[in-house]
Amino acid sequence: MPHHDQLLRFNFDELDIRGELVYLDATWREVVSRYDYPPAVQMQLGGALAAVALLSVTLKFKGTMILQIQGSGPLRSLVAQVTSDGALRGLARWQGVVSEGSLQQVYGDGHIVISILPEAGERYQSIVALSGDSLADALNNYFEQSEQLPSSFRLFVSAERAAGFFLQALPLSQDHAFSQEQREEDWQRLNFLAATLQAQEMLTLAPETLLLRLFHQETLRLHPPKPLHFACSCSLAKVERTLLTLGREELLDILREKGHIEVDCEFCNQHYSFDTAAVGRLLAEGGEQPQTDVVLH
Repeated sequence: MPHHDQLLRFNFDELDIRGELVYLDATWREVVSRYDYPPAVQMQLGGALAAVALLSVTLKFKGTMILQIQGSGPLRSLVAQVTSDGALRGLARWQGVVSEGSLQQVYGDGHIVISILPEAGERYQSIVALSGDSLADALNNYFEQSEQLPSSFRLFVSAERAAGFFLQALPLSQDHAFSQEQREEDWQRLNFLAATLQAQEMLTLAPETLLLRLFHQETLRLHPPKPLHFACSCSLAKVERTLLTLGREELLDILREKGHIEVDCEFCNQHYSFDTAAVGRLLAEGGEQPQTDVVLH
């Protein structure tokens, strides 16, 4: 199908309402292949990846958006990241049996953090409550209460595809031809139609077919797609900078104990190994700020 691994925007010509569709195929399979995730964890991780891809439309500059959930329940942590270039990666950590259930049942006490990290400029962070049965519910509640923009997320996950559907009412301008009441009526009508969307439709139909089936009485414009792909931001240079922040004595202690230093990237399972000669060269170069996507053994 031509709509693999891409993000598509659409808008209604006569309404201040916009929408998005996201399809993750090879990207999703790459992420989920890294670990033997239980089905319930797969559902959460796939939904988070689709959600952060939908949210990434707000990135108007080079940078990264991160959706992270920390909790005290069986699913301890989850992170989904997307860059302005369309590179995605994700990771989940769990303990014991993770069953299907509400966000509170899956994650326990916790919260969602959405961070925007521009390559230049200040970082931005939002805290989202773990409210509702699903991540889509939590995001809908957040945008309604905090952003005051009626929004509607629908997230779907299978073994082969993670997908998402999004509608959002745009702020009314002062010279808008329609009243607030009219816009609310339009919003309710479109959401009633969107609520009929079934998982099988989202996971199998082409975007044009899907939108025509949902909104055949509306005039909408589907914009060119943005390609998405799996990529990890780890690199030898980043690992070296991380090691340097540990300091000379700690690095030498590890070498004395183990004879070498092993570093794994949790996101892509890339393995890095440093012997005594490599560490010696590294210590002669100086260091930078630590990265957070590697684990030192």
